[in-house]
Amino acid sequence: MSDRMKALADAGVSIWLDDLSRELIETGRLADLMKERSVVGVTTNPSIFAAALAEGERYDDQVRDLAAEGADVDTVVFELTTTDVRNACDIMRPAYDASDGVDGRVSIEVAPTLAFDTTATLESARALWNEVDRPNLFIKIPATTEGAPAITDALGDGISINVTLIFGLERYQGVMEAYVTGLEKARDAGQDLSSIHSVASFFVSRVDTEIDKRLENIGSAEALALRGKAGVANAVLAHKAYSEFFAGDRWEALAEAGANTQRPLWASTGVKNPDYPDTMYVSDLVVPNSVNTMPGKTMEAFADHGEVTGDMVSGSYDRAQQVMDQLSEVGVDYDDVIATLEQEGVEKFEKSWAELLETVGDQLEAARSRS
Repeated sequence: MSDRMKALADAGVSIWLDDLSRELIETGRLADLMKERSVVGVTTNPSIFAAALAEGERYDDQVRDLAAEGADVDTVVFELTTTDVRNACDIMRPAYDASDGVDGRVSIEVAPTLAFDTTATLESARALWNEVDRPNLFIKIPATTEGAPAITDALGDGISINVTLIFGLERYQGVMEAYVTGLEKARDAGQDLSSIHSVASFFVSRVDTEIDKRLENIGSAEALALRGKAGVANAVLAHKAYSEFFAGDRWEALAEAGANTQRPLWASTGVKNPDYPDTMYVSDLVVPNSVNTMPGKTMEAFADHGEVTGDMVSGSYDRAQQVMDQLSEVGVDYDDVIATLEQEGVEKFEKSWAELLETVGDQLEAARSRS
C-alpha cells in the first residue's frame, strides 16, 4: 500500500477513482487499487464509458448477444454500462460494509441529454437504480435547475445520489437544499434515513482553466498573479457553505432520525496546466469527511510524490474569500464564469454521450453483419 495514499485516507479523505472499464474489472486491477492505493469508490461519466467502449474488446460478446436479441443502441448502452457498474459495486462491497455504507460507492450518470428534463431524469434514475440493484450505487444527477426536483424526489424514494457538475456557490446552496428536502420526504414516507447517502461533486480544475483564461486576457500584473488560485479558493468556500448548512435545528432533526450529511466531493482534480503542481487539487483540498475522485494519472502522481500536511481547508476560509475578492477587483465576473462552466459542462457530457452512442451503434452494426 502506498504510504502517501494511506496518509491521505487517514486524514479523512475518501479516495475514489474517476475511471471504470471492463478491463479494470476483469483483470483485477480495480481490486488491486483498493489494496495498493486505498481506493474506496469509483465515479463514471459518459466520457469514461465512451473511452472504455471505444478501446476495449471485452464488450464484444455482450454486444453480440444483445444484437441477436434485436436490442437498439439505447438498450445496449444501458445494459453495457449497468453491467460494469454492478460488477464494480460487487468489488467495492467490502469498503461499503467496512464504512457502514459511507464508501464503497460506484456512480452511474443519467443521460446528459436529460439534464433539463425533471421527469425524464427521475425516471432514468429509478431505472438505473433498479437495474443495478446494489445498495452501494450512486445515481449521478446534474445540478441543473431542472435536476434539483429530480434529486429531491429520488432521495425521497430512498435512492442515494451523487449530484454532479457543481461549479458555483449559489448553485451549491440549492443542491444542499434539494438534499435536505429529499431527506424530509424520505422520512415522511417512512424510509430509513441512515441508508440514504449523497455526495455533492464540486468541480475544481475547470474553474481555474476558465478564470486563468480571463486573467490572461486582462493581462495586468495583479491579474496574472491570481492564476491557479481560483479553483481551490472556490472549493474552500464551498466547504464553508457545507459546514454552515449542516447545522441548526432543521438539520439536527434529520440527524437524530439517522440522516447522513451530504459530503463534499472534489471532482475534476486532474491538473490541466503543466505549470502547476500535478497534485495540487488533492494536497490543497485535504479536509476530513470529504471525497477526492481522481483520474488514474493524478492518483499515481499523488502516490509517488503527494504531500499531506493536515487539514488545508477548514482554516482557510478567509484566505479563500480574499482570493475571490481580488478576482472581482481585477475584473473577473464570477457569475459569468459559473454560467459559462455550467453550460460547457452539460455540452461536454452531451458530446461524450453522442460519441458513446455512435461507438455502440458501430459495434452493434458490426455484430449484426457478422451474424
